[in-house]
Amino acid sequence: MSTYRRRWWILAVLCLSVLLTVVDNTIVNVALPTISRDLNASTTDLQWVVDGYTLAFAGLLLVGGNLGDRLGRRRVLQAGLVLFAVTSVTETSGELIAARAAMGVAAALIYPATLAILNNVFTSPQERAMAIGIWSGVSGLAVAIGPVCGGLLLRHFAWGSVFYVNVPVAIIALAAGRLLLPESRDPNAGRFDPLGALLSMAGITLLTWSIVEAPRHGWATAATIGGIAGALVILALFAIHQVRRPDPMLDVRLFRNPRFTAASASIALAFFGLFGFIFLITQYFQAVRGFDPLRAGVATLPFAVVTGALSPVAIIAMKRAGTKVVVTAGLLLMSGGFVVAATTPQDAAYWGKIVTAMALMAAGLAFTTSPATDAIMGVLPPDKAGAGSAVNDTTREVGGTLGVAIVGSVLSSAYGSHVTGALASLGAARPVTSLASQSIGAGLAAAAHFPPAMRAAAAESARQAFMTGLHGGSWAAAAATVAGALVALVFLPARPGHPASGPARPSTAAPDLHETHTYRQAARK
Repeated sequence: MSTYRRRWWILAVLCLSVLLTVVDNTIVNVALPTISRDLNASTTDLQWVVDGYTLAFAGLLLVGGNLGDRLGRRRVLQAGLVLFAVTSVTETSGELIAARAAMGVAAALIYPATLAILNNVFTSPQERAMAIGIWSGVSGLAVAIGPVCGGLLLRHFAWGSVFYVNVPVAIIALAAGRLLLPESRDPNAGRFDPLGALLSMAGITLLTWSIVEAPRHGWATAATIGGIAGALVILALFAIHQVRRPDPMLDVRLFRNPRFTAASASIALAFFGLFGFIFLITQYFQAVRGFDPLRAGVATLPFAVVTGALSPVAIIAMKRAGTKVVVTAGLLLMSGGFVVAATTPQDAAYWGKIVTAMALMAAGLAFTTSPATDAIMGVLPPDKAGAGSAVNDTTREVGGTLGVAIVGSVLSSAYGSHVTGALASLGAARPVTSLASQSIGAGLAAAAHFPPAMRAAAAESARQAFMTGLHGGSWAAAAATVAGALVALVFLPARPGHPASGPARPSTAAPDLHETHTYRQAARK
């Protein structure tokens, strides 16, 4: 069967590979309270369990996309799947963050290759847009599949099981990919750029580290300000270096195109809010509402249902109303969801404000990511699909990583200051309040050591302090998505650079890269 005829089966394999990387990015969230209890981890430690994966993922995406263009996208994707499976079974308590980082490296090889292969297989703009909608919907679906699977595993097994489950999925994706996926690469990739790779990794790593550690060091300290400034300098040097190279890892001149830049910013700010909120809500369900891990995971299912259902619909809406309108509306819907969360009381009914908030966020995510991803890929020739996919994926991961870092920092700062004062007013000694300020899990543990008559009040103080942090973090997420909506409204062109529909490719042969490039150039004209 030719590549053209099996293109929808190819999409299924690519979606399974994406599902693996995104689920691993969310499945760990439901295990955070268990990890905190078993390992005595602070809020900062928990952030690094999440960010150890996302930081390596984001920092290496440009390299992963470039390697796929250079060595072959199928080859790099399958190498990533092997590495992902191997690192998933090496989890131990003492190596958790390091193992998570290694899995992030594997994900950086997998993720950009999936979108690059999709971009080369689906040569009709109309079919490509629909395929991207399905691809984006799977990413949104994984947001809730992760917590549900994690909760089910944690009900019966130790927290390490949330990583072992990756192995059979990776094996299935490997076997199916070997049979179905075509190989493609950039025939004019040029030389590998080790300096560019080093600068991109160093800049993103330093930026995220500075923000994650800001609550401990202080936002106005030399460590935080110097780290952020240093990261921006490194990223500026990376941009200058890329402009001067005849064969850049990333053609930064693409950012002169408002469609490319505004779409990238919209995705980054959408995932900033999303990942930050996931970090909050999984702890809220378990620590504040008392849900077990499985029930906490099931509680996020409305998010998956709405995102999965509306991602393809967003592509249809984009064709009728234009990219600007749909992406702006999506980011405003997300903002509305975060505002609802920021005003939700501790004992709110689940089927009231909580589900409403998640449904608004999910609908907004669907209407933002599918059209914005299509906008990014639509301005690139297929030869550079790996680099373009890496930019799209990097904006997602950098936005998500910074969302966890900043929203987590807002939570940590607000929770710590409120719980310290509340427990001190109940007569707790300084060592007790200091311990309780580290996380909601530590606060509830500290409350258990109060005299019996005061335990309930101490535990309630910790929960109320957490709600203060959750509300503050939700307002931060709302501000980010409102900013994204303004960027989309002002800078994102109303219509795509290619027609909403185009002739289906009649040939049953695998797409020829040169022919496809010419086809897309003509379409954009």
